[in-house]
Amino acid sequence: MTNREAQIFQWIMENPMISQEELAAKAGIARSSAAVHISNLMKKGYILGKGYVTSGPDYCAVIGGASMDIGGAPEEALVEGESSAGRAVRSLGGTGRNIAHNLRLLGVGTKLITAIGDDDYARKIIENCEELGIDISNSLKTVRADTAIHLYIADEKGNRRLAVLDRRINDNLTASFVTSKMEMLNKARMVILDTSIPEETIALVSERCKAPVFAAPVSAQSAEKLLEVLDKINLVVCSRSEAEVLSGIRIQDKDSLERAADIIMEKGVKNVFILVEKGVYCACYDEQFIQNAGGSVEQAGSNGAADAFMAGVTLGFMKHMSIRQMAKLGQAAAGITMEVEENINPQLCIPAVAERAKIEL
Repeated sequence: MTNREAQIFQWIMENPMISQEELAAKAGIARSSAAVHISNLMKKGYILGKGYVTSGPDYCAVIGGASMDIGGAPEEALVEGESSAGRAVRSLGGTGRNIAHNLRLLGVGTKLITAIGDDDYARKIIENCEELGIDISNSLKTVRADTAIHLYIADEKGNRRLAVLDRRINDNLTASFVTSKMEMLNKARMVILDTSIPEETIALVSERCKAPVFAAPVSAQSAEKLLEVLDKINLVVCSRSEAEVLSGIRIQDKDSLERAADIIMEKGVKNVFILVEKGVYCACYDEQFIQNAGGSVEQAGSNGAADAFMAGVTLGFMKHMSIRQMAKLGQAAAGITMEVEENINPQLCIPAVAERAKIEL
């Protein structure tokens, strides 16, 4: 799905009876061009027929961070205390924004609640969301803080080694602010929280939201914000270190990994995905297993692969799939993302994920 197709698909999901003339006017294109995009969406299986009946699910709400990621990668091995020849990379990031972006690429209607400043980076985020069809109207724009920035240094192989993240602006996503968004959140198919937002906000949404709540920890330290509300969380995607925080035990082998998943489920989480070196450890009421993958999502998680995994899992959940199928979709989305240096692979789409996961969508 192209960005323009994603935008048109979002408008069709919001109003299935919208006319081609109205779509063309909203997109600022000719009616004939709108007709071509609609035809392409029908060929790809997103639109089923008359009245623009769509095969996609209702919207998913995401609450979390949005940032500008600025990084440097050297041509050769880093030398401490010296400048290294290399290249700088800039891309939009933030766990919440990344998940929302990936969801749109997978054809899922998405509403994002984030915090941005009144600066050039904020304008880039807004423009990108509008282009993708991400509804950002419920987000907070403030002059009291700058848009979040993630500075990182990678090694010569592209693995991120050092990073500084200034996301103080997310403190403005208070429980009081999000309370005014509860009607929208309650109507969502599910609500995904990243743990860069205040603990009180996580507690509010977890306790009051009628929709299933998913959690995406952004670090081991921030995972602590979930400890008091795990009984309200339907699904969590976490790294090994984050799982240690949520379970309270050290993960050293397969037995301790299984025990950690058991503890997290005993605390109330219904679906647990722990990203490990060999793939992902999956656990739900019915079964637990390690699903291997060709690469490590855990190791590549810093470049957005874990965010793509969450998007894939979410798509599977919305289509009422088993936990095994959900994991396959997550791994497929993560694998596609790992093929590029940026946080998002624009080639991510339903056909690509379905082919790699060997699942019919």
